[in-house]
Amino acid sequence: MLHAALLLGLSYLCGSIPTGVLLSARRGVDPRDIGSGNIGATNVARTVGAPLGVLTLIGDALKGMLPVVIATRLGFDAPVVASAGLAAFAGHLFPCFLRFRGGKGVATALGVLLGLAPTAMAIIVPLFVMIVVGTRYVSLASLMMAIVTAPLVFALDYPRSTIATATIMGLLIVIRHRDNIQRIRFGTESRVGTKRPPANDSGIA
Repeated sequence: MLHAALLLGLSYLCGSIPTGVLLSARRGVDPRDIGSGNIGATNVARTVGAPLGVLTLIGDALKGMLPVVIATRLGFDAPVVASAGLAAFAGHLFPCFLRFRGGKGVATALGVLLGLAPTAMAIIVPLFVMIVVGTRYVSLASLMMAIVTAPLVFALDYPRSTIATATIMGLLIVIRHRDNIQRIRFGTESRVGTKRPPANDSGIA
C-alpha cells in the first residue's frame, strides 16, 4: 500500500509539471498572461509558435503516459496502474506548481490512454485528426475523444479500471470544455489557423 501511495503521489507531481509554461518561458512569455490564458498546446502554439506548441503537446502526453508505463513495469496490478494515470491527469488539471489552476487535460488524457488502451487510441487518434482537418475545431475533436473513448474501451473489453479511468477523464474534459460547447453552438468558436490569440482558447491542454 505504501509503494502504491508513493506511486500515486509521484504520478500526480509528474502530471503537475507545467510543460507549456516552462517551454514558453524560453521565449520570455507566460501563456497564462496571453491569449486564452490556457497552458496547453493550442495557446502555446498561438502565442509563441507552432514548434513549442507541438513540444507542449508531446510533453503533456508524456507526463500522462510515463506513470502508466512505469507502474506497469514495476508490476502493479491494473487498478493501481489506472490510478497512476488518473493521478497524472489530475495533476495537469490541478497542478500544485500553478496554485491548482491547470489545463483542460486532453493531451495528458491521450498519454494516459496510450499507456492503458493503445488499441483504442489507434482508432481515436485518426478520428481526432480527421475532425480537426475537416472542421478546424480542436475543441470539437477533443470533445469527440472525451465522449467516445470510454464506450470504445468498454467494447474492446479492457479492464474495468481502465474503463472507469476513461470515463472519469472524459467527463472532466467535457466539463472543462463547457464554454467551448457554447461557442460551437453559436458559431463563435476559434478555428485552427487563427492568426491572433483569441479571447478564449479552443484547444488541447
